Formats: sequence, structure tokens, C-alpha cells
Amino acid sequence: MDVDLPAGVTAERVTTDRLDTAILTAGNPDGTPLVLVHGNVSSSRFFAELMTELPDTYRVIAPDLRGYGDSETKRVDATRGVRDFSDDLHALFDALDLEDIALVGWSIGGGVAMQYAIDHPERLTAVCLESTMSPYGFGGTTRDGSPCQPDYAGTGGGLANDEFVEQLAAGDTTAESDASPRTVMQAFYVAPGHEFDPATADAYVQAMCATAVGDDNYPGDAEPSDNWPGVAPGDHGVLNAVSPKYFDTTDLADIDPKPPILWVHGDSDQIVSDTSFFDAGFLGQAGQLPDWPGEDAYPPQPMNAQTRDVLDAYADAGGTYQEELFEDVGHSPHVERPERFRSILLDFLAD
Repeated sequence: MDVDLPAGVTAERVTTDRLDTAILTAGNPDGTPLVLVHGNVSSSRFFAELMTELPDTYRVIAPDLRGYGDSETKRVDATRGVRDFSDDLHALFDALDLEDIALVGWSIGGGVAMQYAIDHPERLTAVCLESTMSPYGFGGTTRDGSPCQPDYAGTGGGLANDEFVEQLAAGDTTAESDASPRTVMQAFYVAPGHEFDPATADAYVQAMCATAVGDDNYPGDAEPSDNWPGVAPGDHGVLNAVSPKYFDTTDLADIDPKPPILWVHGDSDQIVSDTSFFDAGFLGQAGQLPDWPGEDAYPPQPMNAQTRDVLDAYADAGGTYQEELFEDVGHSPHVERPERFRSILLDFLAD
């Protein structure tokens, strides 16, 4: 368990019929459940500082997803999209006897939150999507979700940076390599110029290095492809689970009941945006992937535009959503602008 947690945050373990799950808890055990779901190559530890600042009217719970942090490592079946993660959450909620849950999902955690809302809308009172991945999956699609390649080439586990994966597996906490977890966190998890508290940065990097690495977890396996850029998704692991080959939460618009949704994102996000440095189409356009077939064949994925389209459909079908854009903020509004993020979230939940 993490020994550097701020005062008021406690680490626990919960055994369910699916997973031995590590969680962080804070607040009032009898309060309204508020669950915080982390993103890729991170853990619940990225929420600990936020948890200390939330009022005692909430029972705050931040779980580690399978293969992350201190939770049990089990294979991620990518052919189910992110349902392994969302089903794990459901088992955890049952074990903790949680009802009427406010669910916050950050990055891939946003995809998990959307999937959970599709499968169990009756358990939710509100959903906050922070820097969420697109409802159409990550990479390789046009505005309407159509795949750029028939085999979804350019998405999935084969797109991970090999050196980053090696440094992650080695537990490198230094900034000596351009591909070390610490360097990647500073370059991409936040906007340029953001300064971490040194102790907090150390805790976050240690949390990143607790990620299970391999074909079954991060990044996942891959298949060769005759289509650009020469690699297609496999059927195990995290990056394949969020490939549009398997991930699709556009049914969000059809759920009933429809909890209100808050969408929070930064205008300087380099991971989830319409110009993502982790999207093959944008990397090809930028000259970082050779032999790009051009914008007509393989455009950059308009991730935020796709999210807005699905949320507009959600509103047209009788739901409500609120969008909050943070200026000069990257992929982690709750880390970069914690006071504003907390204020917006609490106001949303109060309404």
C-alpha cells in the first residue's frame, strides 16, 4: 500500500468475485458515494490530493483498475472493450453496497464511466467525464466513427512507444530518458509549464510504474497489417480495449434513466484532443509516422468533436450535459487547476 498518502486518505483492499481491488477512501463513510476512476498509466494516487479537499458530505472512493496501482493483475479481454474494467467496478460497488453513485472518470476512466452508465444507469446520480476519450474509441476514425482502415490499423497495442514501455516495465523513476515515465508525465499529462510539487510528482511517477506491462495489460498485443501504418489491434490489453475495433459507447445517448453529465477538459490537452500526439492520423499529418496516406484516407481523429456530437445526441434524447473548458490546461484539470475543478464538480453535484 502507498505510504505517502495525504492526511485523511486511507488505503484499503476489497475482495470481490471478480478482482482483489485496492481503493483509496476519504470523507464520511455514511456520505453520498463519489467514485473517482483514473486513466491509463496512472492509479488512484493521482486523485489523493483532490480527495482531501472534498467535503465530508461525500464518501469518496478511488479504485485502482485491474493491472494498475495495488489492484490484482488480471488479463484485459480487449474484445469486450472496457467492460472488464466496468464490470470490476460493478462488483466493487456491490461489495461496498453502493447505490446512487456520482461517478467521475478521467481519460480512459471516462470511457469506463460511459460504459458503466450504459450498463447500469440506474445506479448513477451524476457522471463527470474529465478529459475523456472519445465515445468512438481511441484513434483511427473519422468524425462519424467510421474506421479509416477496415482492420482498424493504426490503433491498439502496436502504437505504444517501445522505449516508454521498456522504461515503465523497468520502473524508471528518473528523468534521464525522453521516454521515461517522469518525462512523459511532465510532457503530456499536463500543459507545458506546469510545475508539480516535487513530492507529489514522485508519488505520481511511482504510481505510473505500478502499471502491469505486457500483452495482457499495458499496452497489449498487436497484429501486422497490410494497411497503413502496418499494425492493427490484437485482442488483449488496454490499448486494444480502447481501439474503435472493440470500444463503442455511442449508445450512451439511449440510456434510461439519464444522469446529468459534466464534461471537463483542457484546451492544451495533447493526449485527448482533435490534434492528439497519440493518434496515428495526427502523427502522420505531422510527419512523425512515414508514408501517411493523406487526410482524405486517414485524417486525425476529431476526438473532442466526437464527444460533443454524442453528448449533443444525449441532450436531444432528453438528457443534460454541461461542458467546461479549462484554458492553458492539459490532460489533468484536477491536478493542474484543483481549486477550479473541485468548485465546478461540487456545484454540478449540488445542482
